[in-house]
Amino acid sequence: MTQWVADIIRKPEVTAIPVMTHPGIEQNGHTVRQAVSDGRIHYEAVMTLARQFPSAAACTIMDLTVEAEAFGARIAFSDDAVPAVAGRLLNDADDIRQLQVPSLKAARIPQYLKANLLAAKALSPQPSALSPQPSTVNCQLSTVNFQRPLFAGCIGPFSLAGRLYDMSDIMVLIYEDPEAAHVLLDKCTQFILKYCQALKLTGANGVMMAEPAAGLLSNDDCLRFSSQYVKRIVDSVQDDSFIVVLHNCGNQGHCTHAMVATGAAAYHFGNKCRMADVIRDVPPTALAMGNLDPVSLFKDGTPERMRQATLDLLQEMRPYPNFVLSSGCDTPPHTPIGNVNACFEALHDWNHEL
Repeated sequence: MTQWVADIIRKPEVTAIPVMTHPGIEQNGHTVRQAVSDGRIHYEAVMTLARQFPSAAACTIMDLTVEAEAFGARIAFSDDAVPAVAGRLLNDADDIRQLQVPSLKAARIPQYLKANLLAAKALSPQPSALSPQPSTVNCQLSTVNFQRPLFAGCIGPFSLAGRLYDMSDIMVLIYEDPEAAHVLLDKCTQFILKYCQALKLTGANGVMMAEPAAGLLSNDDCLRFSSQYVKRIVDSVQDDSFIVVLHNCGNQGHCTHAMVATGAAAYHFGNKCRMADVIRDVPPTALAMGNLDPVSLFKDGTPERMRQATLDLLQEMRPYPNFVLSSGCDTPPHTPIGNVNACFEALHDWNHEL
């Protein structure tokens, strides 16, 4: 994967890795509830999209409730919306001290490990090889070579802590009782690290860690209450065969320095920031990914709007060889395939003219 990153930066063509699974779920005739509960259905959605689109890597579902549920949080499920934490698990510092770090057999963790195990085996990427770009993009054809790296998904420590303690109250806790906050963050980090190690053993080539709540923090607080914990995980699991992609769609550009302090191999940005600004703070040897709006463009836009927005972003990012075209976050349920097609077709045309 170290070589894979270097190859992306070196080659003149722009690479795309949109974060999407829901279009595959819907094409297979399944619901969100089924996909987030059944590892095989999840895996089948990943493979459906891998066979259709020339993304340089496949992504599993960005589900920010899996780890919270393992700790004991109550989750609200829906057939056509992403799961959500329903109510808080922890109420005070005593609850934090008594909180136990769960096993990897808890709740839906085994189903997510199963999905990654099946997908990693099927995708079986060749070491140091970028997925080939087809000469034409026609998403009705199944001729796209689907061998490519697989990015598993996990939540970040501060975002998990907020889901267990309540997002508003965790912001108060870090100032009123920072010691308790650090105890909670340490327990969250222990579990996420254990989970990432298990994901690595499935054969996944990396993990996209979603830490959007850290975008609520200042750069200094992000360093204290998020990045130092993310770095523990990065230092433990990232190597030549497995990388961490740190996603923070809450960052508006104010905490990019804190993100980069984690040492992750790639950084994924949301549409709240301007890519041309944040990429200047990313090391030229690391990937900077983003940031087409997943809602207004992918879900609610038209193919024409998507095409133009894609070309505009590509033009703006032309000076940066470490830029990777992506959605600003996970593309939501009911994202039209025509809009995804338009994004890849625009990218193909752009690369063809280089």
